Amino acid sequence: MDATSQISIDETSIRYDGWRIVAACFLVATFGWGFGFYGQSVYLAELHRARAWPASLISGATTFFYLFGAVIVAFVAEAVRAFGPRNCLLAGVLAMAVAVIAIGQVTSPWQLYAANALLAFGWAGTSLAIITNTLSLWFDKRRGMAISLALNGASFGGIAGVPLLVLLIGAFGFSRAMTVSALVMLAVLAPIVLGLIGQPPLHAGIVPMSAARDAPSSAQIRARALRDLGFLSIAIAFALVLFAQVGFIVHLISFLDPVIGRESAAVAVAVLTAMAMAGRILFSTVIDRLNQRLASALSFLSQAVALAIIINSRSELSLIAACALFGFSVGNLITLPSLIVQREFDARAFGVLISLSTAINQVTYAFGPGVIGLLRDLSGSYTLPFYGCIALEVIAAGLIMLRGARTSLRANGSAQSAAR
Repeated sequence: MDATSQISIDETSIRYDGWRIVAACFLVATFGWGFGFYGQSVYLAELHRARAWPASLISGATTFFYLFGAVIVAFVAEAVRAFGPRNCLLAGVLAMAVAVIAIGQVTSPWQLYAANALLAFGWAGTSLAIITNTLSLWFDKRRGMAISLALNGASFGGIAGVPLLVLLIGAFGFSRAMTVSALVMLAVLAPIVLGLIGQPPLHAGIVPMSAARDAPSSAQIRARALRDLGFLSIAIAFALVLFAQVGFIVHLISFLDPVIGRESAAVAVAVLTAMAMAGRILFSTVIDRLNQRLASALSFLSQAVALAIIINSRSELSLIAACALFGFSVGNLITLPSLIVQREFDARAFGVLISLSTAINQVTYAFGPGVIGLLRDLSGSYTLPFYGCIALEVIAAGLIMLRGARTSLRANGSAQSAAR
């Protein structure tokens, strides 16, 4: 067994099976973010228009979706170990498809909350934690590139998903458009996951057998991480930024609709997500040579500048340009936590730390849409909540620069990085 574990794998080879896993995860991310993340802004606008429910009530359901999903996401690493990545991905796709159909059929608020509860299971099985945990089974030295490429699907989900969903709703109505979209997702993803996601390789760089026997348990890793300043500075900083980012994006169409119209608002969302993809691709070519914490801080500040422009402009061109600036960092803020964790922490703790960080982030940004919706209803405009988002971005830019002292949780990872 020890000899088998030392199999050498060339992750740079185009023939390596891991790149097929990246392609599959790209498509999973496309639909996962399209329906679970960017789609929330469409659901809010359509349900507000069709049901005349308050923005705070609908965005509160979105908050519930993220909050409940965070509980599930925290245990994704254990689920992948217990059931395998293929079964977890299939379960996520099925749950999301059923939830999307249900959202199109809701007639009362409790039904919306129930549909979002199911959507949370789908989100856990198609988003960041499951994708990073899956790819970590196939990649070690090229893990950062693999994750970056796969998560471009998240951006593509916004580029294609939101405009197509808006067009389908205009042509067929909200309910039928949601059903058709869910069926398309099942038809595309189910055979791809079944056909491409197989048995992970025995990869010495990913999980050395000798190290696995001495590895701390998941509970021990979580306990140590929650006392580690370096980990907490990552988790909390990104949680604050994602609180602002998620809340802003969920409300973006509702904010832009009365200013530049729904069609132009959809274009702005598409531009935002296109820039997210472009930013991640450009960033991935140099990120291994950069100070990733400093790069994160600059990304946070660039979003703060974009928000300030959006608040104070009524020009369609300026608003779309500001959305492009904001979007340039959106994709990187999804990718950067996993890259920083891989660089600074023990490789054996990667899956658990990413799941924990994702859960902390999600618990925090779960309140973003609801808080922004509430502040918007109370103040009568989006000015106050969006200025609050700027403040969070600036605070996070300072917090991410705190590394803390080296601990046992990071010692092996640092040594491993130095050895490469």
